[in-house]
Amino acid sequence: MDTPTSPSANPALPGLRITEIFLSLQGESRSVGWPTVFVRLTGCPLRCDYCDTAYAFTGGEVLPLADILKKVQAYGVRHVCVTGGEPLAQPACLQLLSALCDAGHEVSLETSGALDVSAVDPRVIKVMDLKTPGSGEAARNRWDNLVHLSSKDQVKFVICDRADYDWACEVLARDGLTDRVEVLFSVAFGDLAPGTLADWIVQDRLPVRFQLQLHKVLWDDARGR
Repeated sequence: MDTPTSPSANPALPGLRITEIFLSLQGESRSVGWPTVFVRLTGCPLRCDYCDTAYAFTGGEVLPLADILKKVQAYGVRHVCVTGGEPLAQPACLQLLSALCDAGHEVSLETSGALDVSAVDPRVIKVMDLKTPGSGEAARNRWDNLVHLSSKDQVKFVICDRADYDWACEVLARDGLTDRVEVLFSVAFGDLAPGTLADWIVQDRLPVRFQLQLHKVLWDDARGR
C-alpha cells in the first residue's frame, strides 16, 4: 500500500531518462561478483576515448521514479548500481539514489568525477573516476570532489599506458588518496595488457586494488551483461 512518502504516492516526483535496467554480476569495484541490478541513465557530458557505453549518450526512455523502483525490486537482489553515461547529469538521480537506499538496497554510484558529488546521499557508495590524460578528459576532473568522499567510497583510474600510470602515481602521492579511500586501477580494455598493469603495481608495491572488468572476461563486450 502506498504511503504519503512513497514514490508512487507522489506524482510530482520527476522521471529519469533510462537507457536500460538489467541484472548481471558486478564486474568492478569492491562489490565485484555480486548479483547486481544496473540502472543505466542516459546522457553524458564527457567523451572519453575508451568509452564502452556510447550507446547511452542519447535515446532512452523517460520513466517515473516509482516505475524504476518497481523494476529494480522485481529482480529480488540487494545490490544496485546506478551508472551511465554520467548519472549525475540528470538532477533527479539524487532522488533515485535516496529512494533505492530507502528501499533497503546497497547502492553504488558510478560517476566520472566531473560533476559535483557533494549532494549524493551518504548511504551511497561512490565509485568515482579520476580521468587520466589517456582518456582525453583529464581537464574535466573536479578535484574538490575528493573532500566529499568517505572511507567507504572508491576512486578509480582507468590506465591506458605507462604515462597514465605514472600520472596516477603522482596523484596518489600528491593527494594521499590511499590513506583516505580505496583506490582501483584498471586497464582501458584493448589498450593495455592487464598483466602489464599488474606487473607495474607489484613492482612498485603500490597500495591499490588491481581490477579487471569481470563482465568483459565472462561475456566479452555484450550489452546488458
